[in-house]
Parts: sequence; structure tokens; C-alpha cells
Amino acid sequence: MAEPLTFAVPKGRILDEALPVMARAGLVPESAFHDKGNRALSFACEGGGARLIRVRAFDVATFVAFGAAQAGIVGSDVIEEFEFSELYAPVDLDIGHCRLALAAPKDAARYAPGNASHIRVATKYPNLTKRWFETKGVQAECIKLNGAMELAPGLGLAGQIVDLVSTGRTLKDNGLVEMETIMDISARLIVNRAALKTDPRVAALVETFRTQAQAGAEAA
Repeated sequence: MAEPLTFAVPKGRILDEALPVMARAGLVPESAFHDKGNRALSFACEGGGARLIRVRAFDVATFVAFGAAQAGIVGSDVIEEFEFSELYAPVDLDIGHCRLALAAPKDAARYAPGNASHIRVATKYPNLTKRWFETKGVQAECIKLNGAMELAPGLGLAGQIVDLVSTGRTLKDNGLVEMETIMDISARLIVNRAALKTDPRVAALVETFRTQAQAGAEAA
């Protein structure tokens, strides 16, 4: 009997929106998955053909890229940050919408090519941020933080931040304003390229998710 297909899902904001999409594709986790007190990270799916692993969003990409999971769901921000060659993102699921934005204190001077050596940015996305600033002719020094980015300007760690923005409330509450949108984000189905070629279950899963996404788009 074949090993269950491993499907990685992210903790946090995307998961609640992802679960109904997954259910329509036949991936329904066991009841223990919904138990808030359960510390397990791996769960069976109904039918026994797949198992879910629940990890941090950045780790979803890593597990799938290196073949520990055959497929998963993650935001396009994570895909762009890592640019793993073994990742293929064939389906935009049209959920998890937000944006990656540059923000700074209201009275901050805007970045400019002339003062490129003075640009220091706090972000969870150093690769994406550096590439974006390079397109503007600016060389940015990125300070990697995993959270609480909004504190960085006020404490002198960095003049600007690059972070996810949904409503903008957190920025406003911390005295920051959104300056530019770097990219719009949505959640994607990702698969391991080698698994897609060698495991017919992965190809079938992609087609199921694609069909569901198309049906949703037509119904909208």
C-alpha cells in the first residue's frame, strides 16, 4: 500500500480560508486537527489517502521544495521570497488576499537613489525586499525580523519596514503609513516538481484544485 500523500498547510491567516477549498478537493482532516489544545503537527485525512502537516508558512515552501511534502498551500509572498527551483505553483486559489508593502513613519523622508547607502529596512522578506529596491536603483540593507516589524522605526533599528498589510490598522496604530505596494498576494497551491512527474496522485490533485478554482471564478 502506498504511503499517504503529504500535504503541508500554513498556520495563521490563510488556514481558515484554505480548509473549505481543501475539503472541496477531498482533503478533510481528522477531527483532532480542529482541537485547539492538540499540539500534534501531523494529521490523517478522511479516507486515509493523505495526511496534513501544519507548519509555519515559510516552512511549507521548504517542506514541499525538498520533497518532504508533495504539495501544500502557501502565500505567493513566500514563493517569491524563496524562489525554490523545485516549487511549482500551478493554481491561484483566490484566498488569503493581502499585500506586501513598504511603510514608514508619517514624517519619514522617502527613499531615493541619491541616499541609497542610508536605506535600512526591517522585514521578514529580505530577498524580496532587496530585489524590489534594486529595481528602483536603491541598495537596501535588510534587517531580518520574524515579527513586530512596526517597532523598528521608532526604536531606530530601521527607517522603513516591509511587511504584509491587510487593513492597515496595525500600521496606523504604530504611527506608520503605507508608502508603496510591493506586490499583491494570494494563496497558491504548490507542488514538488519531481513528485508531479513521478506520482500520479499529485497531478490528479492539481487538476482537482484547478477545476475547483475555475468553478469558483465562474460563479463569482
